[in-house]
Amino acid sequence: MNPTTQTVSLREISAETVRAVTRLSVAEDQQGFVAPNAVSLAQALFAPEAWYRAIYLGEELAGFVMLEDESLRSPPPLRPEVSVWRFMVDAKFQGRGVGRAGLLRVIEHVRDKGLFTRLQLSYVPGPGCPEPFYLSLGFRHTGRIDGNEVVLELPLAEAAAQSQPGQRTAI
Repeated sequence: MNPTTQTVSLREISAETVRAVTRLSVAEDQQGFVAPNAVSLAQALFAPEAWYRAIYLGEELAGFVMLEDESLRSPPPLRPEVSVWRFMVDAKFQGRGVGRAGLLRVIEHVRDKGLFTRLQLSYVPGPGCPEPFYLSLGFRHTGRIDGNEVVLELPLAEAAAQSQPGQRTAI
């Protein structure tokens, strides 16, 4: 059975769950594409715009996501932007729809804030990179490169039209 957005949830990380989150890991051939979760959590301590959650499949810890949400700054910019800073699914949960359902939850969270016109993310290109996954969710190339990463964006008005509130798509 493939997970749906109803069985995949985003939960706050607590003192009880933080060690388990830092033990999550992508497959060995993917490790060049994402920083370890311990590094991400350490960076979040010094970034007021960091919004981070654990990704669960039912009651099983399956992944981690961190956004750079400028609306969390004090004071926020007049036109805040938001981007996926980190996104990973543990190797043992990959290929089961958890990443797709988790990222749909992230898109729903961002859209529900009502502050943003687009969600951005970037990836390191190369064999096995997540580009096809992101494109399948409606992200588009921007033509921009940030360091060595390709920048994509998802127009949120279109994302809202594709997934109306209350409608749950099987993943």
